[in-house]
Amino acid sequence: LTGIPGLQHLHHWISIPFCIMYLITLAGNGTLLCLIKADPSLHLPMFLFLSMLAVIDLVMSTSITPKMLSIFWFHSTAISLDACLTQMYFVHAFSVMESGLLVAMAFDRYVAICNPLRYLSILTSPVVAAIGLATLLRAVVFMSPLTFQIRRLPLCSPAVVDHSYCEHMAVLKLACGDAAFSNTYSLSISTYVGSFDSLLIALSYLLILRAVLSLSSPQARKKAFSTCGSHLCVMALFYIPGLLSMYMENYHQELPPHVQVLLANIYLLIPPAFNPLIYGIRMKQIRDGARRAIFQ
Repeated sequence: LTGIPGLQHLHHWISIPFCIMYLITLAGNGTLLCLIKADPSLHLPMFLFLSMLAVIDLVMSTSITPKMLSIFWFHSTAISLDACLTQMYFVHAFSVMESGLLVAMAFDRYVAICNPLRYLSILTSPVVAAIGLATLLRAVVFMSPLTFQIRRLPLCSPAVVDHSYCEHMAVLKLACGDAAFSNTYSLSISTYVGSFDSLLIALSYLLILRAVLSLSSPQARKKAFSTCGSHLCVMALFYIPGLLSMYMENYHQELPPHVQVLLANIYLLIPPAFNPLIYGIRMKQIRDGARRAIFQ
């Protein structure tokens, strides 16, 4: 792994914001999980989804950041093929899981705002568990063929991946055999997941917007707009850089390699750091739970 191509001389400086974002990810998501587990009043569907999101963010961020920082700090660029494929599987599978969970959370907000009296009867614990299991199974079904296909391809020497982690497209460039299937499959899955999930999220928030505009209280409208707006910003940070990095790497080879790599890093590092702040700390129930935990 080369790190960030063309910016190797700046690795030490680039590592500072990456390290800070990783520490925020660990602290924010870890605190969120502890608070939700410790406070029975937070054992509601919304916070169960939030717990799942925190676990996904921790796994996704930890699968790439420690190795990335070791490249930046200690020039530890070597990685075995099995470790590379494992990292690739975790990164992409958990990205698909996060996308599915963002859809589930948008649906949760839709039910809570548009049908509040039936909220707990619609999103029961078995339903929440089934949604979580469905996002996991979808990720496994989508990503397993991709990893097995690359494992079977002969790889050319020198085995140098011009990336800071084992991103699928970057690893695929090492293939000596016919990689058309892997390339087409990867683009198809990314396009399907990104477009289908973002469409469902947009539909949920449009219905929420319609319900919010009918509220008589300006304060209630302002609060709902603030919450939905921050959620949409985090979702945009997750979807846009990820899809841009993939399509640009396929169709715009003249784009500087470091821009492609930085885009791919942004969609894996920024959302896990910001999700606990946007979804968690801004919620009154979470802040109240934190106060109760501190006083106890």
